Amino acid sequence: MEIKITTKQILKVLYVLAWIIFVGLGIEAGAYIFNTFYVLAKPEAASNFWGIDLSGLYKHDRGYFFVETFIMIIVALLKTIMFYLIVKVLHNKKLDLSQPFSKDVYRFIINVAYLVLGIGLFSWRGAEYAESFINQGVKIPDIQHLNLGGADVWLFMSVTLFVIAQIFKRGIEIQSENELTV
Repeated sequence: MEIKITTKQILKVLYVLAWIIFVGLGIEAGAYIFNTFYVLAKPEAASNFWGIDLSGLYKHDRGYFFVETFIMIIVALLKTIMFYLIVKVLHNKKLDLSQPFSKDVYRFIINVAYLVLGIGLFSWRGAEYAESFINQGVKIPDIQHLNLGGADVWLFMSVTLFVIAQIFKRGIEIQSENELTV
């Protein structure tokens, strides 16, 4: 007996996974926001900033600490927004597989591409910023622990999504031309 997995089933599983990731990223973003302001009020908490020891950076300079955590917050929020869009598109059933080249799908892809570009740029800048402190001898965790690693992958993914968006845009144009000729 052969089990056939349908596209609808895969989309349902992806919807559940997207929700789980969305909630996790939302918690992470909220924790970064809360911990940033908590550390500003209670400096000794910098040694356990959501499981990361940022006390060296805080002791070096409060302003630099705030900028680095602010970049971490922006990256976390952009990731959360990206998964919100994924959950929204899967929930609203805007992925009409009988008409895959739709303006809704194009807008979704282009919005995700811009978010991914933002994640890549902020991750890259945050990693460069952290690296400058490491070079000054400030004791801070590596960029992977700061969730700022992989900027190159995010930037590559944004270019890929922009290309796919343009393909969808052209598909929409061809689909419109075909509807006019019928």
